[in-house]
Amino acid sequence: MNKRSTIAALALAFAFTACSSRVSVPAVEVEPVESTRPLTIDDISAAAVNADPTAATLRSTSGPVIVRAQVLLDRAQFSVGVIDGNAGRNTELALVWFQKTHNLPATSTLDSATYTRLMQVAGAAPPVMRFVVDEETLQGPFIVLPRNVYEQARLRCLCYASLTEKLAERFHATLEVMRKLNPGIGFAALKPGDTIWVPAVEVLPSANPMRVARIQVAKKGSYVHAYDRSGRLVYHFPSTLGSRYDPSPTGNFKVTGVAWDPVFRYDPTLFSDVADNKPGAKLPPGPNSPVGRVWIALSRDHIGIHGTPTPETIGFASSHGCVRLTNWDATKLARAASRGTRVDFTS
Repeated sequence: MNKRSTIAALALAFAFTACSSRVSVPAVEVEPVESTRPLTIDDISAAAVNADPTAATLRSTSGPVIVRAQVLLDRAQFSVGVIDGNAGRNTELALVWFQKTHNLPATSTLDSATYTRLMQVAGAAPPVMRFVVDEETLQGPFIVLPRNVYEQARLRCLCYASLTEKLAERFHATLEVMRKLNPGIGFAALKPGDTIWVPAVEVLPSANPMRVARIQVAKKGSYVHAYDRSGRLVYHFPSTLGSRYDPSPTGNFKVTGVAWDPVFRYDPTLFSDVADNKPGAKLPPGPNSPVGRVWIALSRDHIGIHGTPTPETIGFASSHGCVRLTNWDATKLARAASRGTRVDFTS
């Protein structure tokens, strides 16, 4: 991107539905879990995530309380990227902006006042809920994804590698978190009518997303903000941006279009780490495409906002100049933006 990559974002005939379907989640009670110590990743379970935190567990830097906070932040429109149970940079960034927006001290930590306000904003639904598996959930295809770009180009789609990956993306979580919420469950053996525990990220209405008037790409902080017409911050997303060698641009641009399930055109002459004499390739669409499920084209050649097949790298890697979001965050932004939406790249 910029001089390192080029994208041909072509809208295909099929519509993207993975993040738009609703969760059928009956209310299910879990046994309360109490602790007088900070918790860890090993403590993650559905019961532990749904337990109200104590003064001690609020001090956790990983584990079920962090999963709980990450789900609530997601529902409050302050995305942490992928829900992984770790209070890392993306979670701290989401907390800071949530705190600033709600006139709380910007501590970047889950203090009592922040937690109370977060519960009010994110709604009363439990952070994890039971999800009833249906035929659509189980539908593939699931593929063995080759690492070689030319082998990928021979595939019909860059589809999910497994049902576990499909579920993890739908519920914005890592594979590890999904497995810890469902110990002993073989996801590949699931059948219609089975139930599993999932992060409850789909409980708020999303059929009519808030429309945005301006998008800010903050290069220094590696995040994307979307504002409504009044200038109110309505979405916060962590992002991956360009590096020193392939920097993202600075300046003001506009959204020129949105392509769902885009095709990716691989041109080695535009990648600094690939020999120019290598042949080009056209990679099929799918969630494991280099640009994910959606491409938001901007009024700057070869620069766009798009998804990624590796959500865990958001905020920690670098791009070739474009703006990477998780597939679900890119989807949300694409639905909220429109042709002509202003996009400002700031330092």
